[in-house]
Amino acid sequence: MSNPLKKLAGQTAIYGLSSIVGRFLNYLLTPLHTAKYSTDQYGVITEMYAYVAFLIILLTYGMETAYFRFSNKNKSEEASVYSVILKSIASTSLMFIVLCSVFRVPIAEWLRYPNHSEYVVWFALIVGFDAISSIPLARLRSQEKPMRFAMVNLTNVLVNIALNLFFIAYCKVQYDQGNTNWLIDIFYNPTIGVGYVFIANLVASIVKLIMLSPELWGAQKAFDKKLLWTMVLYSSPLLIAGLAGMVNETLDRILLKYLLIDAIGEKATMSQLGIYGACYKVSIIITLFIQAFRYAAEPFFFSQKEEKDSRLVYAKVMNYFVGVCATIFLGVMLFLDLIKYFIPNPEYWVGLKVVPVLLLANVCLGIYFNQSIWYKMTDKTSYGAYIAIGGALTTVALNLLLIPSLGYMGSAYATLVVYALMVVSSYIFGQIHFPIPYNLFKVLGYVAGAILIFWLGHYFQGKYPAAHWIIATTGVLGFIASIILIEKKTTI
Repeated sequence: MSNPLKKLAGQTAIYGLSSIVGRFLNYLLTPLHTAKYSTDQYGVITEMYAYVAFLIILLTYGMETAYFRFSNKNKSEEASVYSVILKSIASTSLMFIVLCSVFRVPIAEWLRYPNHSEYVVWFALIVGFDAISSIPLARLRSQEKPMRFAMVNLTNVLVNIALNLFFIAYCKVQYDQGNTNWLIDIFYNPTIGVGYVFIANLVASIVKLIMLSPELWGAQKAFDKKLLWTMVLYSSPLLIAGLAGMVNETLDRILLKYLLIDAIGEKATMSQLGIYGACYKVSIIITLFIQAFRYAAEPFFFSQKEEKDSRLVYAKVMNYFVGVCATIFLGVMLFLDLIKYFIPNPEYWVGLKVVPVLLLANVCLGIYFNQSIWYKMTDKTSYGAYIAIGGALTTVALNLLLIPSLGYMGSAYATLVVYALMVVSSYIFGQIHFPIPYNLFKVLGYVAGAILIFWLGHYFQGKYPAAHWIIATTGVLGFIASIILIEKKTTI
């Protein structure tokens, strides 16, 4: 058991170079954006990227997982599977870009940005190019080429950061101070505003696609319609589950705008959206780890399916995963007085009360992702769709109920409740169709232990402020030591 776990840990670490480190570098743009843009301007960024999350799921329509499933099912057909999927994704993505470009004006009016139809075109290109890139990136993961995967993604991130720094930290700051030069005159137009965040992303996406050109040219097999249809049937429930999952993850940021705008006005609503979006970023620390883990875990889980002790491995992986997530939760909450300076503008700090709720919600989301392997292994992907749809309907209902009275706190509570219910539902169905001997005592114990230590640490930090950081450090290190000790003494 130790060898496959070590392999998974090693690949997670390398994928983390591009996902955790890469996304963390992107994540570091939040202080820049919140420092240079007002809360209502940051609300525009928050809203537009909420739509992107939906569109990426729509344009990839579950084909990443289909690629892993069908390429591992018959390894001799891997090239055909890859070629069919890539051509399909490329065709639908290019069609999407054309349609959005043609109808950019009515779409911009529907989004209530009638003066910025260019946003629609830019984001169509970003989403389309990223959807195409996702398939060669999936192939790199399947072929266990994490270093090339990391190089492509890190380059994408670094280009995005460099352009953000150039447009916002240099051009915008100098222009606002009344300083101009030939470089600023050529590349900076103040009327574009937050649009420079989107332009930087677009250029980075183009660079990523160019870097993946060797993999793109590798799709030379004949197009097999029958194979495509088989994979579409497999992945369509994953598409539904993915869209429903995005409802759970991002719909709150869209609904906030449309549920509050009539009550408090557009500027105040966008300000609330900006505050929520910025503070949401603090809770995404756990999501960064989940993303890195997911890149390595999905192909790993499929490759372990035929091993004798595979289900014990899956259970053990869950223990370690929850232990790490619980540690991140505890570290963020005990050091929140320091971490809040990640958002340098104090106008945003009023929203920090959502952080513990969203952190716990993301822990539940990570647990659900680990559990989801049961319906992918058994080709019962429809169950994933049912669970996600149930969660989506609950998300809509709770947001409609809570946002008018609680604002963005209502969205945070809704997110936690929905993810917790999805974990319970997935566990019940999973134990019927593909039972995995999860150690519930450990899983629940790690989460409960982190919450308890946070509560005690917060209490003593308030009572003994001089020892604030000592208490925080002791709590986190003590929790980590406890997990290591427990895992060493038990087999599952």
